[in-house]
Amino acid sequence: MANHNYQNTQPATRWLVPLRWLDDNLEKCIILLSYAGMSGIIFVEVIRRFFFNLQAPWSTSIPILLFLWLTWFGASLNVKNRTHLSLNEIRMRLPYTGQFLCLILDAVLWIGFGIMVINFTIDQVQLAYNNFAIVPGTDNIMQWWFYLATPAAWVLIIYRVLQNLFADWQRFRLREPFNLQPSIMD
Repeated sequence: MANHNYQNTQPATRWLVPLRWLDDNLEKCIILLSYAGMSGIIFVEVIRRFFFNLQAPWSTSIPILLFLWLTWFGASLNVKNRTHLSLNEIRMRLPYTGQFLCLILDAVLWIGFGIMVINFTIDQVQLAYNNFAIVPGTDNIMQWWFYLATPAAWVLIIYRVLQNLFADWQRFRLREPFNLQPSIMD
């Protein structure tokens, strides 16, 4: 994705700066917070366990639940950057229109699968919410807060798929080459 220069924005569009920043960095912030929380809890609890024979009862539950946020928003970041698993060797050998049709097929499949995931995981979130499911080892941390990661991230994945599809449509209209060789550098 393009790097935005936030310093040289027109006053009329200055209100868009936070939205652009959020669009560029949302997944990265969630991944960073989840990873920092997981590793911090694990680090402290390993030291407490081996040196002081103490362990918080929730120290094995919360890192696993934070992993949900890490992985699903990581998946969204990979969709955004087009670094997810794909069969690009085959696509690059197709004619230009065939490449575009494959990109449309990708988007349709991502969106269809995303709708199914959102539908079923919202049921899981509602079940945990309605049953007041508490994270094991805690007194008041609700499980549904963590389970919400899956449908929330899949909504974002669908949004990223639509962003990419729009960019592909623009390239197709202008007969520009498609970005079929993803880069993990961003």
